[in-house]
Amino acid sequence: MPIPAQRRPVLTPRSVTDCRAAAVADPFVLYRDGQFYMFFEVLNITSGRGEIAFATSADGRDWTYRQIVLREPFHLSYPQIFTWQDAVYMIPETRQAGEVRLYRTTGFPSGWEPVASLLRGPYADATLHHDGQLYWLFSQYGLDELHLHFAESPIGPWHQHPYSPLWPGNRRRTRPAGRLVQHRGSLLRFAQDGWPNYGTALRAFRVDRLDTCHFDEEELPQSPVLQASREGWNALAMHHLEVITSDSSGVLAAVDGATIGPVAPL
Repeated sequence: MPIPAQRRPVLTPRSVTDCRAAAVADPFVLYRDGQFYMFFEVLNITSGRGEIAFATSADGRDWTYRQIVLREPFHLSYPQIFTWQDAVYMIPETRQAGEVRLYRTTGFPSGWEPVASLLRGPYADATLHHDGQLYWLFSQYGLDELHLHFAESPIGPWHQHPYSPLWPGNRRRTRPAGRLVQHRGSLLRFAQDGWPNYGTALRAFRVDRLDTCHFDEEELPQSPVLQASREGWNALAMHHLEVITSDSSGVLAAVDGATIGPVAPL
């Protein structure tokens, strides 16, 4: 049975109980052992840095904030979580550390430790996709380049695609905005529209060809698929979409938004 669409944010900075939060953003969801786990960025007012927290839900509708599970001496965000070889991994944004780091849990949902450096450089919002044979990593390099790498496993070694950088000099389609989605036989990629302002909208692209020698995509006619509403919880910006499926609840979509003032909710 589909989960009815929410007309209110399920989490806001006021939901966070273990620090003073200015914003929550970048939700990624994992369905595990009959429960939904949502990992997301919490912007800690005291440290001025993003940290990774999680919340849980039995039905994907009502959520309970739990705790911050990952802090570093640099900013963290965009905690893409996934399973591989019976273990749970996370690729948060670690651009301030000058690399893309892979973390593994030693006691899910907490106990995260770094296990590999996937890429070196100023990469943001690295987004992993597995096509059944190869792993693909889409990452924003600097402020206006989309880089694409491929490997046989999430740990690498990673090889740069010959078409990389994709769309250089373009802030409207180069920053990833959530994991790729298979929909009605098509592979969809989402990108943050960063022009003229950060979080202006979220654009959707159909990937028509993806292999080690070629990459082609086309923007959907429905794009942008998310944008600021000019009122309420998403009045100023929307820039992230997470879509997952589960046997019990069908399709679940999680988004974020920014509102006027210090509250940015999920």
